[in-house]
Amino acid sequence: MRDIQKVLELWGTWAASDSCGIDYSPIAAGFKGLLPQTSKTRPMCSDGDGLTIEGCMTRLKQKRPYDYDLLVFHYVYKVSKRKIAKNRKKSEKQIRIEMMMAEGFIDGCLSMLNINLEMEV
Repeated sequence: MRDIQKVLELWGTWAASDSCGIDYSPIAAGFKGLLPQTSKTRPMCSDGDGLTIEGCMTRLKQKRPYDYDLLVFHYVYKVSKRKIAKNRKKSEKQIRIEMMMAEGFIDGCLSMLNINLEMEV
């Protein structure tokens, strides 16, 4: 069983790094001033794993752009679920449910690909 939150944490760090080649703006739309300052480095996934997860994220963006934004805000930009809820004028419980659904989509996509990620070996 895959720990999808850990997988997305490692992917988020990879996506936020300058070396990934994927363009994520350093300021998330609507979240200027809410992003924490990160001075220490976080562990990240390999380029192969990052690109695989990025492919699943692309599918999520096509099907459910709102859920895609939730994952990007939380895992790439490190915006807390509480701040996302406040910004979207929803309860934190509702944001957590929506995040679980989005994480489930990515987990299902990875399962359908039947690929073992390097981080899981």
